[in-house]
Amino acid sequence: MASKDFYQVLGVSEKATPAEIKKAYRKLAKQYHPDANPNNPQASETFKQVSEAHAVLADPEKRQKYDMMRKLGAFDPRRAGTAGAGARPGASGGFSETFDFGDFGSMGLGDIFSSIFGRGKREEPQGESVETELEIPFRTAALGGKVPVTLSLNETCPTCGGNGAAPGATLSQCPECKGRGTISFGQGGFAVNRPCPMCRGRGKVPSQKCPTCDGVGETRAEKNVMITVPPGTESGLKIRLKGQGGNGRNGGPPGDLMVTFQVQPDRFFRREGLDIVCDVSINLAQAVLGTRLRVKTLDGKKVVLKLPPGTQPGRKFRIKGEGIAKGERRGDQLVTVQVALPEQLSPEQAELFKKFTESAGMAH
Repeated sequence: MASKDFYQVLGVSEKATPAEIKKAYRKLAKQYHPDANPNNPQASETFKQVSEAHAVLADPEKRQKYDMMRKLGAFDPRRAGTAGAGARPGASGGFSETFDFGDFGSMGLGDIFSSIFGRGKREEPQGESVETELEIPFRTAALGGKVPVTLSLNETCPTCGGNGAAPGATLSQCPECKGRGTISFGQGGFAVNRPCPMCRGRGKVPSQKCPTCDGVGETRAEKNVMITVPPGTESGLKIRLKGQGGNGRNGGPPGDLMVTFQVQPDRFFRREGLDIVCDVSINLAQAVLGTRLRVKTLDGKKVVLKLPPGTQPGRKFRIKGEGIAKGERRGDQLVTVQVALPEQLSPEQAELFKKFTESAGMAH
């Protein structure tokens, strides 16, 4: 996979929709996840490449910049032997450019061009970015609040401190990358830098691998994060928490946490825009004669609602300002009255009800 671009890594076309990219990523991440392949170092490396590709293509801004670089020919073999501004002759007689994927995460536009034409500085790779779906109660979604979530992330190995060496082992220069931490792969007329697979970008290899992480420098660990839920949250809302993902390798910045909210239904309340809707049930006598009801509101208090005599089934009553607040706007609570009729009457009750309907002019 090292010689492929990000679209090839995920197996999608350059016109793939965000949903198609997400689907491809989830399939590959599940297939190559380190937890599912504990004895396969190559699967772990593939998982990191898949995660790196998804981190770029799933972010609209990063994807736009990445597509711009592809148009400049960084991944097109047909552009071999052609030169843009700042190109330099390659060993094969064409031209060679250097693009370091490690620089991609936090650059501006000028830095991108600097990296393409060999003038960008190398930064340590960002840590693992994580996506998760979080189910939240209806009232928490409406009013806002905090919800804890437990994540499984790659963290720096506590035994070796991330250098991959067993206690007492020595570190020597990596023979593969000569201590640079990166190796180059030919891409047409370009050379693409990737972290060295032998030393994992550290530039040094241990005489004996760490027994805890098998030389990887990372272990899977659980991390507890408190998620702040914005008021008025709806299912499908996504938020990004900077720096709440996995730790960066070799001192690089931590990854991000992307949370997609799913709102659980409530047994009493429903939502219509900023309004909260609920149903209350009254009996026939209350509907005919009128009554006072204590109705529960979203924040847990109860409001007395006066129903006039002759209230019809399905009639709606509005309680001002008891809906969802969003900015300076706030919705109301809409109460729909349902009239519960008795399933059967005793002979005496039936006779009395018949006399009542006759006197009220309701008899057929």
